[in-house]
Amino acid sequence: MFLALLYALAVSPCAAQRIAGMQEMLDGAMLPSVEVETFEHTETLYPSNIAPRGPHVREFNRNAQQIQGIRFQSSGRTYDLFDYLAENRIAGILVLKNGRIAFEDYELGAGPQTRWASFSMAKSVASTLIGIALHQGLISSLDDPITRYAAALRGSVYEGVTIRNVLQMASGVKWDETYTDPASDCRKLMDAQLTQRPGASMAYMATLSRAGPPGAIWNYNSGEANIAGAILESATGKPLAAYLSDTLWSKLGMERDATWWTESPGGMGLSGTGIGATLRDYARFAFFVQQDGVLDGKRMVPEGWFEQAGASHTIGGKLVNYGYFWWPLPAGDPIHAGAFEARGIFGQFMYINPRERLVIVVLSARPKPTGSTVLDDSAFLAAVARSLQ
Repeated sequence: MFLALLYALAVSPCAAQRIAGMQEMLDGAMLPSVEVETFEHTETLYPSNIAPRGPHVREFNRNAQQIQGIRFQSSGRTYDLFDYLAENRIAGILVLKNGRIAFEDYELGAGPQTRWASFSMAKSVASTLIGIALHQGLISSLDDPITRYAAALRGSVYEGVTIRNVLQMASGVKWDETYTDPASDCRKLMDAQLTQRPGASMAYMATLSRAGPPGAIWNYNSGEANIAGAILESATGKPLAAYLSDTLWSKLGMERDATWWTESPGGMGLSGTGIGATLRDYARFAFFVQQDGVLDGKRMVPEGWFEQAGASHTIGGKLVNYGYFWWPLPAGDPIHAGAFEARGIFGQFMYINPRERLVIVVLSARPKPTGSTVLDDSAFLAAVARSLQ
C-alpha cells in the first residue's frame, strides 16, 4: 500500500522538512510531528504528476442539521466525538449529508489547503477511473484479459487474468504483502522501484508464480493494484494523473491540484497509492461516488457500477468482503447497509453510504501503518450516521 512512500523516504529523507526515514516508516517509529510533516508533503516524497483542477470551485453549503451528541461503543466502553478525534489522531474530518457540510474539523496542524496522503484510498480512485474508461468505451469489458492492455505482462503468469480479477484482488497470483519482511514480494517490488527505472514495476510483477486459477483465491496485493494504472494508461493513451484531471479533477470543482506518484520521473502512474489532495477535495470525489457517478446530470460510469464496485463478491466459492478496490462495510450494524469505503494505512477513510446520502472522510496520522487504531472506526461512523437521520 505504501511502497512508493517507502522508496521516497529511503532515498531522500529531508531533515529540513523533518520527513521520516524508511526504517522509521516500516517500524512506525516516527515522532508525531514528523509523521504529520511526512503525510503533508506527498508531492515531495516521490516522483509525481499533477492532476490540475478546473477553473471553478464548487463550494459546499452548510447542512441545517449538524452532528451532535455522538456516543459510540468501543471495546465495551462509551466514547464521544472528542475522544475519537484525540485517540485516533485525526488530522481532518468532513461529514456531508445531502451534499452539505454537517461537520468539518482540522487538527494536528492541518488545514483546508493541506494536501494529505491517500495511501491505498488511491486504489478506489483508480477503480472509479476504470469504470469511467469502460463507460467511454476505451475498455471494452471487465472480462478483457489484462494482457490486452499491459503488454509487459504478456507471456507471464498474468496470461488469462482479467481486469475483473485484478479489481477483485483475485488473480490467483502468489503474493506476500508483509511490509516488514525484506523477502516479501511487496518489499522486492519496492527494491525494483528504488532503481527509478521505467517499467521496473511491471517487470517484477511478470516474475511472479501462480497460487491458483484466476478467480479462485482472494489475496490483497498492492503491486497488482498498480496493474490497473498500466491498463488505464494503455487504454486512454494518457498518464494516470492526466486522465484523472480530464475526467474528474477538472470537473468536480476541486480547490487544489492533486498530485499522484509515478514509479520514476516520467514513468508509469502508481494507481495503488500516492495521491495528495485536500480533505474537501477527497470529499468532492466521495460525493460524486455517493451520487452514483452522475455529474451535472451526466452519467460518468456504467449504470450500477458502484453497486458492484462497493459490494462483496464470491471468490473461490467464498463470499469475500471486497469489491473493486473498495471495502464493503461488513454485515452487522444495519445503518451500514449498502455502505462501502476506501481505506488507506495510518487511518485514511472515504465512507460512502448511498442510502443515508452520507459521506464521511477521515484523514489520520496513527502511529503504525496497521493495527494501531484505538477506537472502533465503524462504530464511530455508525454513530455519526444515526445522529443525522
